[in-house]
Amino acid sequence: MIFSSLEFNNNDPIYLQIENYIKYMIKNNMVVTDAKLPSSRDLSKILGVSRNSVIVAYENLEADGIVYTIKGRGTFVSKSKEDYKNGWNLSWDNMINSYGRLAEELDIVKTEIPWEKGMISFKSISPDGALFDIDEFKKSFLNRISLEEDKILNYGYAQGYKPLIDYLLEYMKQKGVSVENKDIIITNGFTEGLEMILDTFCKSGDKILCENPTHNTSIKIMKVLGLDIIGVKMNQDGIDIEELENKLKNNKIKFGYLIPSYHNPTGIVMKAEKRQRVYNLFRKYNIPIIEDGFNEELLYNSTHISPLSSIDKGGNGVIYISSFSKILFPGLRVGWILADKRIIDVLESVKRCKNIHTSFLDQGILYEYLNSGAFDKNVKRIRKVYREKYDFALNCINKYIKPDFIWGEGALHIYIGIEGVKSRELLKECYKKNVIFTPGDIFSVDNSCENTLRIGLTRLNLEQIEEGIRIIGEKVKELRERIRFNEDK
Repeated sequence: MIFSSLEFNNNDPIYLQIENYIKYMIKNNMVVTDAKLPSSRDLSKILGVSRNSVIVAYENLEADGIVYTIKGRGTFVSKSKEDYKNGWNLSWDNMINSYGRLAEELDIVKTEIPWEKGMISFKSISPDGALFDIDEFKKSFLNRISLEEDKILNYGYAQGYKPLIDYLLEYMKQKGVSVENKDIIITNGFTEGLEMILDTFCKSGDKILCENPTHNTSIKIMKVLGLDIIGVKMNQDGIDIEELENKLKNNKIKFGYLIPSYHNPTGIVMKAEKRQRVYNLFRKYNIPIIEDGFNEELLYNSTHISPLSSIDKGGNGVIYISSFSKILFPGLRVGWILADKRIIDVLESVKRCKNIHTSFLDQGILYEYLNSGAFDKNVKRIRKVYREKYDFALNCINKYIKPDFIWGEGALHIYIGIEGVKSRELLKECYKKNVIFTPGDIFSVDNSCENTLRIGLTRLNLEQIEEGIRIIGEKVKELRERIRFNEDK
């Protein structure tokens, strides 16, 4: 109650004391703009004073423009006219620590060319919202909340919503993964899962081995945690085995981070035989693997290839992280980690330190949607749409760009290399024509891959895909001609 500290003196008129007290409260932002003040009758009873004293105070305040009255509704606080030039100001920029500065420096949303209305943007690989199964999602929401009622809106458990955990354990079994002596923890998407593992088991300066190029967000997490990233080059069939063994042998590696299926950004799906060789090398040097199950569900060029964790039967050397963010509802922010029970046990405590638990409402809705069979039906439709876009874009790339190489087997993007053309220069030229894409160096751990780019397809229709690729091809041709001209001079 804003008037609880008002004490009257015997020197000044009551109305003036009320008036000055309200001015003081407004000046010090104790009462917000448009806040309703008590009626004159109510305030006189609260303060134990004459109603006329309150009426006079309100009239004086209104005359000064400090309050305003709406007939039939009451008296309200006017917008403050105070000059706040002398407010308390700190130099927050000088107080940002190295973590914050590096996070901002690596934030490509802030540092890269932003999307603007009217652009053809190949940057995003977020799912097409038009493919969201809204009707089934609504049913899932209503069904789950009718069953759980208030419980699902209350605090939940750090490990996650048990029906969803049980579903995902069975789901991983269907992928060929042994879940004996393993468990699952639910995370706020893939990103939190990776950050929790690295933050729990690594210290600044530890070496993390990964494919080069690799997922930009993963690079960012590793860098802000102060980890030393050891990159292994990619070939057309995936990670280079010879270089991999050399770096495993000659470096004190803490973890390997790998994306064996629909690798981001290359789109490469590692073949079964190679997965076995990669797993054997990590096992040979006793270095655990963090496996990113990126988009395994979109496999449509061949039969399902089981994840690396399926090779690790009876072992605990592979930690599996995944989510459905790229094919379902990324706004739900639900991911999971499958790992040895001891790992999950400690991560449960880490989770409580960070944010207590992932939204139980989100987990409950996702479980209902998955368990209803709606996911299995919808993913077939999603595969068909993205397959059409991929095949169409592939034809356009071969027609208009004629790159030196095209990597990947589909999914949400295409990765290409153009010898002699730097993708940053190409991006600048394409930007002038309202076309943007993701340059390959963003995914590099050592500032290489400068002649590569990733073309995301999910948010564009076929007409936009062809027009955008045509413009990229046009600018590639111009840059090549410019290079030849300079060489001939």
